Amino acid sequence: MDAAKVRALVQATLEEFIEDWGLEAEIKPETRIVEDLEFDSIDVIQLTVAIESALGGRKLGFQDLLMRDGRYIDDLSLREVQDFVAAKIAA
Repeated sequence: MDAAKVRALVQATLEEFIEDWGLEAEIKPETRIVEDLEFDSIDVIQLTVAIESALGGRKLGFQDLLMRDGRYIDDLSLREVQDFVAAKIAA
């Protein structure tokens, strides 16, 4: 799967989440998942599971994205998630 398709899949997965919650938000690459969409930590985990499921259950090691220097990060942009997934798929 090429990077453009991966980015589209990640965005579509995120859009499904916010649609299910009844949120009206424009999703752009710079959209912050916690700050802009008000995701809780469990919501972020559910998003990562949904992305892996959309990729046929492929485990991507999201802990590498969600933790830096042994600490959980506070927020991510859609672009950061897309870049991470695209890099893992390409590896």
